[in-house]
Amino acid sequence: MKAIIIGAGEVGFHIARRLAAENKQVLVIDKHQEVLSKVSERLDVDTLLGSGSSPRMLEQAGVKEADILIAATDSDEINLIACTFANILSPKIVKVARIRNAEYIEFQDKLARELLQIDIVINPEEEVIGSIKRLMGAPGAAEISEFSDVNIKLIGMWIRENTELKDYKLMDVKKKVGVPEFIIAAIIRGDKIIIPSGDNKIKAGDLIYFVCINKDLPTILKAFGSVAKVQRKIMIIGGGNIGYKLAADLEKQKGLQVKLLEQDKNRCDFLAENLNKTIVLHGDGRDQNLLQQENVGELDVVVTLTGDEENNVLCSLLTQNLGAGLTITRVNKLAYIPLMKTIGLEHVVSPRLAAANSILRHVRQGTVISSLSIKEEAEALEVIAKESSPLINKPIKHLDLPKEIIVLCIIRGESVMIPTGENYIYPGDRVVILSTSKNISKVEKALSGK
Repeated sequence: MKAIIIGAGEVGFHIARRLAAENKQVLVIDKHQEVLSKVSERLDVDTLLGSGSSPRMLEQAGVKEADILIAATDSDEINLIACTFANILSPKIVKVARIRNAEYIEFQDKLARELLQIDIVINPEEEVIGSIKRLMGAPGAAEISEFSDVNIKLIGMWIRENTELKDYKLMDVKKKVGVPEFIIAAIIRGDKIIIPSGDNKIKAGDLIYFVCINKDLPTILKAFGSVAKVQRKIMIIGGGNIGYKLAADLEKQKGLQVKLLEQDKNRCDFLAENLNKTIVLHGDGRDQNLLQQENVGELDVVVTLTGDEENNVLCSLLTQNLGAGLTITRVNKLAYIPLMKTIGLEHVVSPRLAAANSILRHVRQGTVISSLSIKEEAEALEVIAKESSPLINKPIKHLDLPKEIIVLCIIRGESVMIPTGENYIYPGDRVVILSTSKNISKVEKALSGK
């Protein structure tokens, strides 16, 4: 597969790195030489200096021979123009655009189907709001992602020192949890990812990822020592686009008490005028006296969403210290995210990472219908097994798969199965397969029958 990425910022760089790790042919276009130099030094990809919105530049990049064009700059207009010319020069190319402007999003369907024939429109703000709402629904989880069937989830969870299941072998963990449709897919230990077997143990400090059915999540979280609590009292710090949209969404849910704290007086006036049930407060989220006056220690959730990530970190640490329940922190710079756990912030959302991961879900080939990232090392792919695939009609234990690839789940009709080595994959089954990044191409080819 050949991919053209327009924009070598954090989103474009992250996507290029992931695709290059999968041995895909990648070309990155950017108009800043210093940014392209960083890309060339760190990644095995081609680069081109210039504007991705230029039709001549797209022709020079080989847009007519490429399979996918990803417009991931910080400018919605450049992304839209790039897709416009790509559509003219190569109508069959798959076009993915990162779009943030709310006015453009209102016309998303027309952009996608009628005007520019953009295949995928990615809105980072909507992705982040979805992540926040999922975390609020399961406060014991560090990450929650959904497959195409929202009934099946991939959960990331930290193992604490007081976790009863600490030092258990995985085969014993499953017995203790007592849920049949449950499997630990991966263990992150320090900087290392472990694709586990039944003899592996989970240890304090591990970040484990497991697949389960939605209805079983409370039972599983309880087994790991996480007590579910109704989230009713919520404070949002930062009334920008994401904070405003999150408050508007939460107003639709019954029984919630939402406060929105914003430092800019004019923005407060806008928020008070456009929100119906939310209490809008004017002030600084770092003001300890103000937070105490608002009884922050009694809050179930605090979400810090200002445009300044250092400010968000300070606000989250302060509210956490004052006794708030769940704290969710917006962090923009991808390099900061791995550091958050070391300072005590376990629940982090990032518009840039959300945009990159969402784009990656749509660049998979063959019969992949959804893809969820596990850090930068692995992905859980949801695929439809084809008649021509070499993986069907034989026991899973006889499949010729590398150790870094495991079958996590088989969905057949309405039933969900966590398979053993004796189970078969049949044509038409939806199969969730975990693969390290370097083996993604093998999975795509095997499931497409190539």
